[in-house]
Amino acid sequence: METLGVALGSRSYPIHIGAGLLERADLYRPHLGGGTAAIVTNEVVAPLYLERVSVGLKQAGARVVHVSVPDGEQAKSWQVLERVFDALLAARCGRDTLLVALGGGVVGDLAGFAAAVYQRGIAFLQVPTTLLAQVDSSVGGKTAINHERGKNMIGAFHQPLAVISDIATLDTLPDRELRAGLAEVIKHALALDLAFVEWLETNTARVMSRERPALSYVVKRCCELKAGIVAADERESGVRALLNFGHTFGHAIEAGMGYGAWLHGEAIAAGMAMAAELSLGLNLIGKTEVDRVKRLLAGAGLPTNGPALAPERLMELMAGDKKAAQGKLRFVVLEALGKAALRGGLDDARVRRAIVAAAQ
Repeated sequence: METLGVALGSRSYPIHIGAGLLERADLYRPHLGGGTAAIVTNEVVAPLYLERVSVGLKQAGARVVHVSVPDGEQAKSWQVLERVFDALLAARCGRDTLLVALGGGVVGDLAGFAAAVYQRGIAFLQVPTTLLAQVDSSVGGKTAINHERGKNMIGAFHQPLAVISDIATLDTLPDRELRAGLAEVIKHALALDLAFVEWLETNTARVMSRERPALSYVVKRCCELKAGIVAADERESGVRALLNFGHTFGHAIEAGMGYGAWLHGEAIAAGMAMAAELSLGLNLIGKTEVDRVKRLLAGAGLPTNGPALAPERLMELMAGDKKAAQGKLRFVVLEALGKAALRGGLDDARVRRAIVAAAQ
């Protein structure tokens, strides 16, 4: 096991990365308050890992209750959130309850938001079981549910007490979900680390083959990069926005197609291709760099063009993006591979051309 840290003063927390961590009571024990642990998971993950996590928590001295929610992006809704609250109240979970988010990014976002608002806020742990969650969504304290007008529009910043990433859980991850997780890996590299881009250009096949050393490396490197960003800008008022590379376009794709039709990582991959084309249109990078971005995405089995949504529809959906400032859209673009920057005030025609170019 390797342990990294997210440095947030009194709210700092560890990220544990390794295989065989789910049942380790010593990882749970320091975080138990009143002795009750409530596991939020979904109907796919529960048969695989709920019992193992329950064993670890019980050995740590916890009374364990759990609630299972539906699989998929549609679970990030008010209705499913109410189900979580109903289960917590029925089990007499008080403010000293430790909530454990066991699953992928959807479960982490939903359970984290539940923890942020239940009885004005309770502690929680992230136990991510997908590549996307281990490299990205479990770290940083962003929690949310979706609204029909936009993804993650209703949420809160609520940091976990710890992240426990057992890479052995990736053995059971469907290939499509693994590829979707690789989109966030690629995002970290393109936005922040040229050396990581170059590593992925020669090692993506190892990750897709689920070689443990390669998986461990990408989880660790992404967590190192994100931990540094979160420590510098917890609430996304500056540099943390760079981690949204591809997300303004990608979130619009998700909303336009209906949540779940495209996996988050698939939409973000197409969004990164559009953002690369936008960067080219701004004369920040050349066609060679755009081609490298697209080859990297294609090599991971990810889309490099968007779905059959008219550019005007994507523009309409992006208009409500929560990353806008003073009513103006801001885009994360590339000044070079491994170096992202924020640009605002771009005219619609330029953005539309990037959407069209990515489809060609």
